[in-house]
Amino acid sequence: MTKILLGFMGAGKTTVGRILDPNFHDMDELITDEIGMSINDFFAVKGEDAFRKIEAEMLENLLMNQAEIISPGGGIVVNPHNRDLLEKNPYNIYLRVDFDTLYKRIENDLSMQRPLFLNNTREEFKKIFEARLPLYEEISTHIIDVAGKTPEEIAEMIRCL
Repeated sequence: MTKILLGFMGAGKTTVGRILDPNFHDMDELITDEIGMSINDFFAVKGEDAFRKIEAEMLENLLMNQAEIISPGGGIVVNPHNRDLLEKNPYNIYLRVDFDTLYKRIENDLSMQRPLFLNNTREEFKKIFEARLPLYEEISTHIIDVAGKTPEEIAEMIRCL
């Protein structure tokens, strides 16, 4: 039974995924390994459309191989094909958090430079966030409000599903 952790960048998908299973499938890490460069560099060289194609193929493979815990990037829901794949999965867990909290997390995370954050103003970035919210809610089977919860508490809630 595959549990997919959904949410905008900075929601805590990778952190919670590692707590749930040290060998979980972080799609951004897997894609980075496959393409041989950072996602930021790939966006600059090949563009977002090329990245989304690789992302969709990776999701298909992980679902086909029944990976236990998958943490896709925050943009997984923008592709209608990915949403079709996700609709068939019984555990799509949306880690919901407000924009201001996310923005501060991303801004303070100097180790991970995110293309959509770097290449957009705060207002443009908020529009991207708001456009994705209904997609997360539509595709999720479970919603966890993560504000005020530790990653360990969130992981325990997911284990209980």
